[in-house]
Amino acid sequence: MTLPAALTSSAVVLDAGDDAAFTHAALAAHAPQAGRITLHPGPGTTSDTALASDLLQSLGKPARLPGRYPHGRPPLWEAAAAWTTALAVTRLTVLRAHLLDQRRLQRLLDLQRQTGIHLTLVVHRPRLTAALHRALTASHHTTVRTLAEARALYLGDAVSPGPPPAAPDPPAPPAALRWITIDALDRLVSYDSPQPCTATCTPTPIVYHQRPAPLPPTPAQSARLADRLHTATAHPARAAALAAAIATGASFQQLTTARADGFHPADSTLTLHDRTRYTDGCAIYPVPPWAAVFLHAATRFAHLTSTPHLLAAPTDRPALLRLAETIRLRPPQPPAGRAGARRGPVVWDWREKHEALRHDPTHPARPTVSRR
Repeated sequence: MTLPAALTSSAVVLDAGDDAAFTHAALAAHAPQAGRITLHPGPGTTSDTALASDLLQSLGKPARLPGRYPHGRPPLWEAAAAWTTALAVTRLTVLRAHLLDQRRLQRLLDLQRQTGIHLTLVVHRPRLTAALHRALTASHHTTVRTLAEARALYLGDAVSPGPPPAAPDPPAPPAALRWITIDALDRLVSYDSPQPCTATCTPTPIVYHQRPAPLPPTPAQSARLADRLHTATAHPARAAALAAAIATGASFQQLTTARADGFHPADSTLTLHDRTRYTDGCAIYPVPPWAAVFLHAATRFAHLTSTPHLLAAPTDRPALLRLAETIRLRPPQPPAGRAGARRGPVVWDWREKHEALRHDPTHPARPTVSRR
């Protein structure tokens, strides 16, 4: 969706003397949690792909998007637009804008139209470059020259954060992540085989017949899960798939049935399909607030990339398991000391094998699902 021009806005800050105070004020205004980000393009880069990577890093995401894509072009700009919308970012300040060519400037203006974000371009010279003139010709924008006006653009309606501390303490080294065991993940690797609907269906709110309802994470666990997912991957669909698995207790096969329009932000629900009622049929699942932001990002990403899969394609399971292990999430594990129970850091199909043996003692154990 592209927003009308009347709902978008942009501004240019002319820092004629390349005063460090303009840059310091912009960097001090950077606060993604408050809806403000400051983008400092990497020096020596000229590609719009590199600028998209810088933007993802400003949003607190890794600078790359895992996966294989047509022509080798990862949809970094689409991912950045999806996260900008989902994280409710409203203001983007771009430093050193006079070094950007028209292609990269156009990318930023396209992002503004897609998301409705307020865009401020900081030009560290007394006048616009030719590329800026061309890019801004059809754009409604204002121009300011003083530090007070620039600070007002950087912050919007927020209160100035004030000067930084004179001697900040050096950051502590990151603590090692501890494993979080999530009961709902014991169905992520499943031998269920629900089939997606290809026609119109009438899903109803979920009633768990074939399996128990997942235990919701505690508030502390929810905060840790959200933080780990936010910083582990820039891929909206991968993060949303793992969040949905925890929230719904769905198997991977069920996650692949989610359509691009399967998440409904108004009531925070996710629709998964099962035409043959192999599990619980086509059903509507509630999505808790901590997970809704990931589903929101995945929905925007699916629309921007025109993909039919909201969460995952059938070939994405190994990547999803790798992501879970990277951020130290796992299902309940076999008892310690059981011979042959563990072949790696995480056993994903222990519940499936345990149920198969419990229901049919003569049934041979199925091979462990590989994540490679």
